[in-house]
Amino acid sequence: MIAGLDGLRFQHWQAELRPDGALVLSLDRADASVNALSQEVLFELGEIVERLGIDPPKAVVFRSAKGNGFIAGADIREFQQFDAKGSVGDAIFRGQQVFQRIAELPCPTAAAIHGFCMGGGTELALACRYRAASNDASTRIGLPEVKLGIFPGWGGSVRLPRLVGAPAAFDLMLTGRSVSASAARAMGLVDKVVDAAVLVDAAADLALKGTQRPFKQRFLAWITNTWIARQILAPQMLKQVARKAPKAFYPAPYALVDSWKRGGGGIQQQLLAERKAVVKLASTPTARNLIRVYFLQERLKGIGGKDSGIRKVHVVGAGVMGGDIAAWSAYKGFEVTLNDREQRFIDAALQCAQELFAKKAKDEAKRAEISARLASDLAGDGAADADLVIEAIIEKAEAKRELYAAVEPRMKADALLATNTSSIPLDELREHIARPAQFAGLHYFNPVALMPLVELVHHSEMAPRTQERLGAFCRQLDKLPVPVAGSPGFLVNRVLFPYMLEAMTAYAEGIPGPVIDKAAVKFGMPMGPIELVDTVGLDVAAGVGAELAPFLGLAIPAALQSPPEPGKRGKKDGQGLYKWENGKPVKPEVPKDYKAPEDLEDRLILPLVNEAVACLHDGVVADADLLDAGVIFGTGFAPFRGGPIEYVRETGVDALLQRLNLLQAHHGPRFAPRPGWDNPVLKA
Repeated sequence: MIAGLDGLRFQHWQAELRPDGALVLSLDRADASVNALSQEVLFELGEIVERLGIDPPKAVVFRSAKGNGFIAGADIREFQQFDAKGSVGDAIFRGQQVFQRIAELPCPTAAAIHGFCMGGGTELALACRYRAASNDASTRIGLPEVKLGIFPGWGGSVRLPRLVGAPAAFDLMLTGRSVSASAARAMGLVDKVVDAAVLVDAAADLALKGTQRPFKQRFLAWITNTWIARQILAPQMLKQVARKAPKAFYPAPYALVDSWKRGGGGIQQQLLAERKAVVKLASTPTARNLIRVYFLQERLKGIGGKDSGIRKVHVVGAGVMGGDIAAWSAYKGFEVTLNDREQRFIDAALQCAQELFAKKAKDEAKRAEISARLASDLAGDGAADADLVIEAIIEKAEAKRELYAAVEPRMKADALLATNTSSIPLDELREHIARPAQFAGLHYFNPVALMPLVELVHHSEMAPRTQERLGAFCRQLDKLPVPVAGSPGFLVNRVLFPYMLEAMTAYAEGIPGPVIDKAAVKFGMPMGPIELVDTVGLDVAAGVGAELAPFLGLAIPAALQSPPEPGKRGKKDGQGLYKWENGKPVKPEVPKDYKAPEDLEDRLILPLVNEAVACLHDGVVADADLLDAGVIFGTGFAPFRGGPIEYVRETGVDALLQRLNLLQAHHGPRFAPRPGWDNPVLKA
């Protein structure tokens, strides 16, 4: 210990003086499995840094004493509390102050980064003079604050452009994406990449000896932050942002670019501008809802046990969904066998799998390793060795039951059987199953590689251990499981069907598809419902409709009453309601003088909200939070609105009932309020 720290007792930080004179400060947040920068952690760090400013060592190295990562960022739960108390500004000022003191220490500083380094952790690293990172695959560095409706507020938005140049800095901050250690090194965010075993030594060496960044990096960092560069680059950045994030819904990216564009003067002036902008953003409904969505996501991540006991997976059905499920499982490390009634179906699925592997694994050796885990299995022999059998055949209950009767006797005693049915109640499917306790639904969404949610469908005879194992399996796949009842349509399709049905009804009335899509996107949906029907497939939509329409008491438009014409099923055929080219819909031009009906947005969105209320009433999910999480991650329902139940709370029950009654008067009984609008949860 150095003299300046004598007599201090730390709860979260450990200090060790190396023989070379470098002081290593290790963060090990007490009573937490992950390092996050709570106010207590910052208070303690502030006291340490103040002492070091008076009596500095030769160098200071910041590291994590926890093996799972460096620092995850700020404590988001605390942030929520500060927002409620109106003290966000104080918390941000405190973090800025501590990090600026680190930047001003009279001795060199270095961050030793291993594992995740996010948000406030990256901002701490940016306050250091140097950064070393481990070459471990787990090392990821990012500033994801924009995903919470704010932007980096502890100096990150000021320091990162100065370090790596504005283009690279804003690519990270506006997307919220993280980068590997090697990518961080290439852009100048990290000075050195080494093995984890020598990381602290490398960081100490950097701090003690220093290093000279390449001239190109230094010049780019300077030139792209000049006044004239900011005036040129800022409008270009805003154009790119506007393509994906409307300002009315997502103000944070716009505020970030604006703060940088107008920034000038010294570091303190820039930090003040950063602080003012972030405080303003923190009080917006968007930030509050996105933070809520963050916690919903964390809750889904916690569903299931720690170990699935699943190593081998057998998939029956090599169609679009079955093939993609098999490919994604192999990509995530499982041994997979893929079965179908004809080899040509398996071959087509394997070809699609290779395309996925080529996108995901650039290294040929790794790609070959992934491919080797996915095997063709025309005979279906893989069922005997599998820990999990997933059925993904046509949506016909009788066909599925016949398959179960054939495959279940071949399965291991402890193996699980799951169906990917999108709408058939599980009580219908388990009638002749010998081990119903080990049977469940695993309903994936298309495209499997992109959609984060999996509905974990249960029934009355399913064992709790089955849910635990399948929940853990989903997490191994990097999917978010949401437990749902095995009733028709489960959660997502049941909520989504009235929305898509109303869109098809409006389409049949002559309202142009692009107009319908535009109304939904304007509300905040990721794509319009007509484009969505094409993406899902008219055949799949018709099958779901046949199952759900009688249950929900809804009439099916002619376009979904019968199977589509061959070669016109939608995106997968290149032709459906729209023509598709290179995976994109070619939408027809709408006459310039066409005026959309004023109630079109309500016609689309309120049936979805109405059915969400009914699902909560019927106990399809355990509570409102799980419902919102399932609908957001399963349908893309506007995250900034917090989910359909949160939308009801913010808009008001009475206001929405009035709008539903108005639609009912104009368009018929399908808009009648569903049971559940008297639920007190809706007014919480």
